Amino acid sequence: MTAWMANPVERTRFLKFMAVGVIGAVVDFGISNLLWKLFGFTLTLAGTISFICAILSNFFWNRYWTYPDSRTRPLARQLVMFFIVNVAGLAIRLPILHFLELPIRGFFERLALPIPFTPIFLGKNITLAIAVGIVMLWNFFVNRYWTYNDVDKLAVKKGTAQLDEQQP
Repeated sequence: MTAWMANPVERTRFLKFMAVGVIGAVVDFGISNLLWKLFGFTLTLAGTISFICAILSNFFWNRYWTYPDSRTRPLARQLVMFFIVNVAGLAIRLPILHFLELPIRGFFERLALPIPFTPIFLGKNITLAIAVGIVMLWNFFVNRYWTYNDVDKLAVKKGTAQLDEQQP
């Protein structure tokens, strides 16, 4: 698992993927908080809607910035692949949102900290942060080796072409 981090290209991709993830987290947290706070949505419903918005944002950022060399697949096909990976991520995320929110909120209610955030706010957002972190790892590895695996094929072709150019 750590071998890919030794490769500067893969390390850069991972860092870009994380930066895209931060953008996606802003979309995710912003929309989720808007929906539950202003419109009274449950965290599970708000988190599902915000997750879909973040998927779309992340797909376009990853396609055009993280993996700009990933163009052998049509846009629609790659989006479907990305969406499938993320729906599996949603299946990981929903139980986390459903089962962790109340215990985390209860923890902060018992602490009764003198801070400007309510236990409800902390419970929802810390639960969401845990879910985002776990799903980010899932998404990176599965998308890298399935959705964007064509960059490997391109690298092999480029390497072969470079070898052919070096031969007399």
